Amino acid sequence: MNRAAAPASEVPVEVFLDDFPPPMRAIAERLREIVRRELPDADERVRIGWRLLGYHLPVARRRTIFTAWVGPERKHVHLGFPMGVLIDDPAEALEGRGITKQARWLTYRSIDEIDEDVAVHFLQAAAGIANLPRAALG
Repeated sequence: MNRAAAPASEVPVEVFLDDFPPPMRAIAERLREIVRRELPDADERVRIGWRLLGYHLPVARRRTIFTAWVGPERKHVHLGFPMGVLIDDPAEALEGRGITKQARWLTYRSIDEIDEDVAVHFLQAAAGIANLPRAALG
């Protein structure tokens, strides 16, 4: 995905997250733990323009693909997938249909809402999509 992307920032993640209410920071930190454990090769980047943490997986020599994001807001936090439309989601847990063409996400308003198994399932699916040949991604 080489679309025009919000530039990565030199702002440390902790400083970026300090701008959000403590309950949303806690959700974002928990999601970061899960993402970093499940996608250990991913490069975490603060995307100031998009107000999110982007996770980019290496897919070819000197190339990465935007695979997932943690997007804190004032009242909730999203765990999102730029190519989520390609993820099998028979329970329709992912939001975004009718809003975006490709991106899909989970939304958390409380840290207790995080179902780690569900998050891991979608992260692993997103990583699998990241490794598909570019022609398969459309």
